[in-house]
Amino acid sequence: MIEAIKAPIRRHWPRLRLRTILLLTFVFIAALPGVGALFLRVYENTLVRQTEAELVAQGAALAAAASADWPGSSGPSTPPREREEVDVAGGPLSTIDLRTSRILPERQPPALVFGEPAPVALAAASRIAPILDATARATLASIMLLDAEGRVLAGRDKGGSYRALPEVAAARAGHSVTVLRRNGSYHPRYPLEWLSRASSLRIHHARPVIVNGKVVAILLLSRSPRVLFRGLYEDRGKIAIGVAAIFAILVVLSGLLSRGILRPIEALSDATRSVARGGGAVPPAPSTAAIEIQALYADFAHMAEAIERRSRYLRDFAHAVSHEFKTPLAGICGVLELLDEHHDRMSESERRLFIANAGVDAERLAHLVTRLLDLARADMAEPGVTGAVDLASALHRVADACRSDSFSLDLDLPGTLPPIQVPAATIEAVVGSLIENSRQAGARVVSLSARAAAGRVILNISDDGPGIAPGDRERIFEPFFTSRRASGGTGLGLPIARSLLAASHATIELAESDRGAAFIISLPAM
Repeated sequence: MIEAIKAPIRRHWPRLRLRTILLLTFVFIAALPGVGALFLRVYENTLVRQTEAELVAQGAALAAAASADWPGSSGPSTPPREREEVDVAGGPLSTIDLRTSRILPERQPPALVFGEPAPVALAAASRIAPILDATARATLASIMLLDAEGRVLAGRDKGGSYRALPEVAAARAGHSVTVLRRNGSYHPRYPLEWLSRASSLRIHHARPVIVNGKVVAILLLSRSPRVLFRGLYEDRGKIAIGVAAIFAILVVLSGLLSRGILRPIEALSDATRSVARGGGAVPPAPSTAAIEIQALYADFAHMAEAIERRSRYLRDFAHAVSHEFKTPLAGICGVLELLDEHHDRMSESERRLFIANAGVDAERLAHLVTRLLDLARADMAEPGVTGAVDLASALHRVADACRSDSFSLDLDLPGTLPPIQVPAATIEAVVGSLIENSRQAGARVVSLSARAAAGRVILNISDDGPGIAPGDRERIFEPFFTSRRASGGTGLGLPIARSLLAASHATIELAESDRGAAFIISLPAM
């Protein structure tokens, strides 16, 4: 079941760079505090606006009820502006914002009243007062009814005047106004309440009571906004969903880090330890790994393959060296034993014959050592800075050195050839070795031709000799393989030639030929 789920994920997993994975993770983690602070500010502002909306709704309902019950009223009425101030949800339009709204000082006690309210206003207040008291107890808001001059008719501070308040002045002009004021009675009750900007504020809403198109009274409502932490507790379900979403994103990012970096590196470490012990191979990189990790897997696989190839080469080379050295050494040891045991019974001619045989074996050993040193130098050669080399000049020098009465060389070179990036000494050594092999095989004519192709110079070398047996064609570049061992061949000429060319990014291959042996050498051009 789990594997069935993982399979499509691996197929569609995006190939990301390591820096992209780390950037996404660090950006998200760095943004969390800011996102949290922004959430608190936005949520607190939402609580303030919610409180304002509740006061506006209460004020609108109470104003409609007072307008309908006012003596001489022809029915409830509202200011024209109130009919327009609704949001897209159909509720009252919010007019305050913690970020931009001005914070007014604490509301001062009412001023002294000079004169008595109108009897009509007193009569209406007496009828409306029970509704105001019941609403205040239910909503925990402070509700006062003022006459058109700002005198308190019902509610707290009855008998005083709030005529000087700006919100009351706006309501007398027929406009509903909401303002933010400092709350003088505020005392912190929670250890972290200082995080809330709205804790020390109180929302005040003033709404006119309009009867027959005239402001006859004013409703003044006030309430503290819902406490931030209480709001968080009451909305804990929604907040829990948000926290769960954040943790889900963190889990996804941790999985991204794990699949993209950590797990592939651990698997690669295990594979490299296995390879170091001489077994196993580097597995293919997981499809979910970062691009750099996949490249690292590929590099390690190439390295492990190169090490294994080099190890096989060294094993085979050591075996071949021991075999090549064993025969002449055995011959020399046999001669020494014979001379030691039968020296007195041997004639002078016999002793000279045995010593001559030992000398031949010693010379073969010396020749092998020299060729092995040449091969080692060729294998360890590093590409150096090579200037433009004229291939035609190098080939002409080799041809002049190898021509004889019984052996000829045919050069077929175009008028112009691009310069090559292979040292002239390497060209002369390799081509000279191939010509000498052809001469020793019995060839009488060697043909050399060259052409330019796709940034390379292709050199073809062929002879009219007996050629190479089909069974030997796959082994001619193996060290110590030779069909002329009896005549002193070491089987190191072609391996040395290939190593010398490889040091300059050139190659040599055996070509198909109807007669004789043919080789193709590819040289990098300038």
